[in-house]
Amino acid sequence: MARDGLEFLTGELQGSHDPGGIVFTVLAALPGMEREYIRDKTLDGHESARNRGKNIGGATVTDPAMLSMALHLRDQGQSLRDIASQLLITQGAKKGKRPSPATVMRMLRDHDEHATTASQ
Repeated sequence: MARDGLEFLTGELQGSHDPGGIVFTVLAALPGMEREYIRDKTLDGHESARNRGKNIGGATVTDPAMLSMALHLRDQGQSLRDIASQLLITQGAKKGKRPSPATVMRMLRDHDEHATTASQ
């Protein structure tokens, strides 16, 4: 006969437990609490590193020439994917490869944000 619930065969919680009971509630909450704790500690570490002048994330692959070309292609109405397929990384470990559409989007967004704050 099949039973509903959770059954621990060994350990301090040995036995069967009702899915509506407190054991399920506590066990279901633990992974979420752990994820939140890890996330908070990671964000604290990033903030601490930034305060010490460290860069968070990988090395930049964009340069002024790439930005200029991306802006020109965007003005022509091309998609991020099309723009990325026409650009080439000229420095660093990824030299000779194409940037991702996400990298192009970040580069254009950062340019737009700086242009907006500079004009105000």
